[in-house]
Amino acid sequence: MRQTMRTAHGTSLTMEAEDRDDDDRYRAPALDKGLDILELLAEQKEGLTRAEITKLLGRNASEMYRMLQRLVARQYVVRSAAGDRYSLSLKLYALAHRHPPMNRLISEALPLMQRFADVAEQSCHLVVYDRGNLLVIAQVDGPGTWGMSVRLGSRVGLIDTGSGRVMLAFQSIEQRQQMLAEHTKVKGEVTIDRDALEQVCERIRTAGFSQKDSQQIFGVTDVTFPILGPSGQAIAVLTCPYLRRIDEYAAPTLEAATALLRETVQALSMSRERAA
Repeated sequence: MRQTMRTAHGTSLTMEAEDRDDDDRYRAPALDKGLDILELLAEQKEGLTRAEITKLLGRNASEMYRMLQRLVARQYVVRSAAGDRYSLSLKLYALAHRHPPMNRLISEALPLMQRFADVAEQSCHLVVYDRGNLLVIAQVDGPGTWGMSVRLGSRVGLIDTGSGRVMLAFQSIEQRQQMLAEHTKVKGEVTIDRDALEQVCERIRTAGFSQKDSQQIFGVTDVTFPILGPSGQAIAVLTCPYLRRIDEYAAPTLEAATALLRETVQALSMSRERAA
């Protein structure tokens, strides 16, 4: 919409024209090129070659080469193991976790987590990736006398937990490799061969979730679902460390708790879509 403003001297200024002038005056071509690359790669699950990036953006090869070299050097973009494909690193993802939208994720998740805990009579916790492992950003206890909970703010292992394996399973190959490269062992971590870990991740992707006996606490069954972003990659995971009652109290079964956790994640995903 065109807006006209009259100055004290009677001169009319067209705001639309001023906006165009400002756009031209403050152009930063190099920044635009970098942002174009990041936005393009954000839509790609398996990355792109330099030639593909050059063609899709309509740029010349030499300027794309220089820009990609800088984005790799600053760790916003990573190269594949073969060195021929480029994809987004987790740096933007990590930066986003320091930003208020993470608070929005927590505020949206907590009421749904509380409802799950009340109905399933189990605790649950929400984790995100953080510097090579996972960080617990929200936790809700079950309503009963007995329960298993993970302390808020704890760092959880990436390799040997249900949460970690689901987080790894729902990433691109390049992002998973970067996570594993950044990974540092936590206390008591159970080691696993990389090939075996890839097989586990493939089974989790096929099933859509993980259900396994805890490798940290005897008698606990970890049930974990991913919270997926627009590109289909996990931005967080929700886990219930299920405890089975052996007395005469008829608590919800593991199967019932799993179904409830699935519904919780689906409801959280829908609420995030509406918010977007």
